[in-house]
Amino acid sequence: MKKVLLISANTETINMPVLPLGLAFVNAALLAQGFETKMINLMGAADAQKFLKETLNEFHPDAIGISVRNIDTQDFKKPVFMLDPVKSIISWCRKYSNAPVIIGGPGYSIYPDAALDYLGADMGIKGEGEAAFPELLRRISNHQPITDIPGLYLPQKGAIKTRQCIRQTAKIHFPLPGIHLNVPDAIKGKDLWIPFQTRRGCPMDCSYCSTGSIEGRLIRKFPIKKGIETLAAYADAGFKQFFFVDNTFNLPPSHAEALCEGIIAENLSISWRCILYPANINERLVHKMSRAGCREVALGFESGADAILKNFNKRFNTADILKTSIMLKKYGIAQMGFLMLGGPGETKQTVMESLDFAETLKLDSMKLTTGIRIYPDTPLADLARKEGVIHPDDDLLMPTFYIRKELEDWLIETIYSWVEDRPNCFF
Repeated sequence: MKKVLLISANTETINMPVLPLGLAFVNAALLAQGFETKMINLMGAADAQKFLKETLNEFHPDAIGISVRNIDTQDFKKPVFMLDPVKSIISWCRKYSNAPVIIGGPGYSIYPDAALDYLGADMGIKGEGEAAFPELLRRISNHQPITDIPGLYLPQKGAIKTRQCIRQTAKIHFPLPGIHLNVPDAIKGKDLWIPFQTRRGCPMDCSYCSTGSIEGRLIRKFPIKKGIETLAAYADAGFKQFFFVDNTFNLPPSHAEALCEGIIAENLSISWRCILYPANINERLVHKMSRAGCREVALGFESGADAILKNFNKRFNTADILKTSIMLKKYGIAQMGFLMLGGPGETKQTVMESLDFAETLKLDSMKLTTGIRIYPDTPLADLARKEGVIHPDDDLLMPTFYIRKELEDWLIETIYSWVEDRPNCFF
């Protein structure tokens, strides 16, 4: 199996157009190991079926890899299930090709059994695919057993072997512009922020979070030198805006600081955004972030009530959030805040505490949500089962949310009223 077609199935632009960074990493790994690849992005395709048929007829792949980024829109008010379009893509692949279909990606990795059964693909890979996917293709091509490939799932059989996180990050090939990652014509010229990753994994164990299922708990840092060289390659290709997609950019702070120092030293003249954890941060780091081109952070504090932060298993409190926000303002870094309301322990009092606290921060923008998407293998899922919110056997593939029922109507009405006079707040 030497010819591999890689398909980014995501067509959703919920907040902004997103390029398939994870699939690009897999593309880079395959090319480095001698495979011939073709990577297509269905975002913006006027006729996805026709485009896919033409690609399959021209390329004749030996294997097809499909990245599943989103399961649903995570919107309690109007949830949209997003796997049916992927199911159609798989059916088209089967119609126009005999190549096996292997799925992966962040969305798939949260539900490796349920999503594989629902979509009807031949195999799935949970977690990082840079090592497992090429090895799987080699084994199939050489008619060798595949039963010891970490992270591999088979229909009706589940996990063949527990996934393993790649610890030697220096061996991972960064995707390069025009080689491993291309911008679809449909989003060229738009306010595009190139996704970039500096590390993987998160040990923070927030009660509702799926990052552990996707990336694992172990923090694995990419070499700073390789990161700076890759950023420089994108800048030379004309890309000047980046979104550092690390789920917590400042963990560990020393790595974030070293990256900023590298950007400054190379005088890259880029602008970037990141997701900031409102703890483990100091003014020295914020200053270097500003000098290195950081223009905006997503400040995911989720609540302005200390009791709720504790329920979420956050390792910070409202005093930490305020301190971080003040430092960011001092150095001219815009802030977008996030509130998740209606979760475990929420009351009318804690809701109003959160809204009052958010008001004092005077953020540049803020996104408010009601209800929390319940993901498998999380403390929130365990609590929801204990309280009878979900059935013990629910695989949670369909959009399912935790919200305090006694607050639901009042909460939605209150938030709509609150954001009405605040044009920088969204619900």
